Amino acid sequence: MRKATTRRTRATARDSYPRDLVGFAARLPDPKWPGGARLALQISLNYEAGGELSVLHGDAGSEGMLTDIGFPAVRGARSMLVESSFEYGSRRGVWRLLRIFAERKIVVGILAVATALARNREVAAAMVEAGHEIVSHHYRWIDYQRVPVAVERRHVRLAVETLEEITGRRPVGWMTGRPSPNTRRLLVEEGGFLYDRDALNDELPYWVHVDGTAHLVIPYSYETNDNRFDGNAGFHTGDEFFAYLKDTFDVLYEEGAREPRMMSLALHDRLVGRPGRARGLEKFLDYVLEHDKVWICRADEIARHWRQHHPVAERR
Repeated sequence: MRKATTRRTRATARDSYPRDLVGFAARLPDPKWPGGARLALQISLNYEAGGELSVLHGDAGSEGMLTDIGFPAVRGARSMLVESSFEYGSRRGVWRLLRIFAERKIVVGILAVATALARNREVAAAMVEAGHEIVSHHYRWIDYQRVPVAVERRHVRLAVETLEEITGRRPVGWMTGRPSPNTRRLLVEEGGFLYDRDALNDELPYWVHVDGTAHLVIPYSYETNDNRFDGNAGFHTGDEFFAYLKDTFDVLYEEGAREPRMMSLALHDRLVGRPGRARGLEKFLDYVLEHDKVWICRADEIARHWRQHHPVAERR
């Protein structure tokens, strides 16, 4: 009797644990990518200049994350070089990257901080005209971990309203980057989203249930991400970036012959938009384009495809 009670206790503890450490395990679903693709490649371009921490925006100090110049945050004052490093992305880097995509007829997801995109209407128009998906990157480019739920709820609503006003389209995708424990619940509460990307835990989309509502997650990556150029902590040169991306692509493409996969590539205009790094990105894109059975797509296309071919299942 004691043994049976122990088994029930363990099962109950496992069932009530709020994290899924198992995922698809050894039973990967067949994504059924269009055209029998072995790999779906989704590229995200983060647009954040003008939404970062700044006393100009009512914050207590300057930005200290992904500045690319190693300057720490400054309390109570502007950090002029940090601001200018972000401005490089919005003034020059983003245009270089948009040109690189246009030359190769590639569409991407623009992870747009609402307050940032509102300060550069010209680039917003160019992004929409090129057919890129405008994904909400929240209202501000800040860490929402300790933001009060009422404030974040308002920011979610403002992000949607602002991006819709700028682009003429309501965003259907979301990626905070630094979400709070409340973010996903607030997205479901707001409604209208096909997916969010605030997860690093898999290589295929998957369903979660939030307050009884099915919600699709398309995992993101901090590995195949130019954030590792920041402070030269990971990638030093464009060739190092290319080599890491190529190795990732090669493994996933090889595995995709048996079990099709997905690869997420994340970019920042102030990082890989620099000329000495952009060449590595160009080399990778050209390498990918040499392969057949690769679906280069937007995340909203992945979401709609997954919803059609893998509709939500009952909770396990």
